[in-house]
Amino acid sequence: MSSKRGKARRDPLKVGIVYDTHTGTTAAAAEKMAEVVRAAGHECAVANLSNAATALTGSKAVVLGAWTEGWFIIRQHPSEPMMKFLDDATLSGKPVAVYATYKLAVGSTVRHLADKAESAGGKVTGMYKVKGPNVPDGFESWVGSLESGAAI
Repeated sequence: MSSKRGKARRDPLKVGIVYDTHTGTTAAAAEKMAEVVRAAGHECAVANLSNAATALTGSKAVVLGAWTEGWFIIRQHPSEPMMKFLDDATLSGKPVAVYATYKLAVGSTVRHLADKAESAGGKVTGMYKVKGPNVPDGFESWVGSLESGAAI
């Protein structure tokens, strides 16, 4: 008699993606990242800042996206609305991935966003720079870490 042993798969998680967009690029990147999350078998809710509660309610992991403000290649920082949102957010130890979209340079935008997410109680386990409306390199690995439980 043979027995089949497989790797135990964790139950699907809800991932909330919240973004602030200026031209639509950050929103488009969020939707593409949501496709990656769903393809991995997880539930994913995507919302802009004005509807953030719908994406965050019940989420076990969070993705935060902001566009890069600044003067072309100097003084880059995450969008002010995202930073203000994080002033009052409670991420309660959840794994968080942050990303910043940019056209020319991103500077320390991602680091500032990560610091603010950690101040809101999140555990930043992924940081990404995104040029254009794309899935950032390494994001699939972050999603995989949720499945394995490494990020939770």
